[in-house]
Amino acid sequence: MRAVVVTEPGRVAPADVPDPRPEPGEVVVRVSSCGLCGTDMHILGGELPPVTYPVIPGHELTGEVVEVGEGVTVPAVGDRVAVDPNMPCGACHYCRIGRGNLCEDYRAIGVTQAGGFAEQVAVPARCCYVIPASFSEASAGLIEPLSCAVHGLNRLPRRPGEHYLIYGAGTMGLMMAALVRTAGAASVSVVDLNEERLAFAESFGLDAAVTSADKLALGKGPGFEVVVDATGAVPAIEDGLGRVRKGGTFLQFGVADPARKAAFSPYLVYNSEIDIIGSMAVHNSFQPAIDVLASGLDLDPLVSDVYGLEDFDTAVARFKAGTGRKIHIAPNQAKEG
Repeated sequence: MRAVVVTEPGRVAPADVPDPRPEPGEVVVRVSSCGLCGTDMHILGGELPPVTYPVIPGHELTGEVVEVGEGVTVPAVGDRVAVDPNMPCGACHYCRIGRGNLCEDYRAIGVTQAGGFAEQVAVPARCCYVIPASFSEASAGLIEPLSCAVHGLNRLPRRPGEHYLIYGAGTMGLMMAALVRTAGAASVSVVDLNEERLAFAESFGLDAAVTSADKLALGKGPGFEVVVDATGAVPAIEDGLGRVRKGGTFLQFGVADPARKAAFSPYLVYNSEIDIIGSMAVHNSFQPAIDVLASGLDLDPLVSDVYGLEDFDTAVARFKAGTGRKIHIAPNQAKEG
């Protein structure tokens, strides 16, 4: 079969690899869609410590079960599934206290083992969630990132009537914006330097979409009860920390370069009683994300581009340029014509 293989940081290309076979407790999924995200960029650049190369990346995957291994009863062949890529060990301290997303023996599909930028992939059956036939291909491919946003939302205090400021008008920032709306936010504003993304964000129902928080009334005044960084960019993080209202919350939701440092005022955190919270990946939020989509939340417009495996370089270039919105890779697209 064909798959995208990262042989070492900076060296990536589609290649022929052996077809996967399911081990006991595993299934083989024919991948219909797999999203490209910032974590994949870190893997391509060698910036994510758990990764060993070569690796087939891709962790936002959905598709159809085509083969099951010994002992598997659910899902069944023919089921349409979304795959939770996270595989906590279940034995370390954090797993044993119910914090599996902080597992000390971190493993994940598309990070430490073969992922979804391939025609097929073998995954643990326990990671598969059967999804409704009514879900569009776009919605199905958004379940994994939405589950991250659901976990991020669960980390927040969620007090109705608060004002939110989100840095980043990409997929994750807009997903978070849609969710906090449902949690009773009084207003939701977004900051981004990309004019194309800001134009789309305005059509997405935000109260304001601007290039600087200085352009917002609350940005010049007392600040926002909740500030969310969905960029991982140090300048955005540093600016956002200074926009939190007294008694407010700052959520670090974006994935930053592990080598970068951000400066902040400890006195401001102390004197204003600011809560600084992190949100790491998925945590008991996959099924809730599916349920949110099933309830009618329409995120399909977030997907702007779908590429086949052979156009992976084009997809990466488009992602890095910040053009478009969510980019999906459809590994079997060429075969399906």
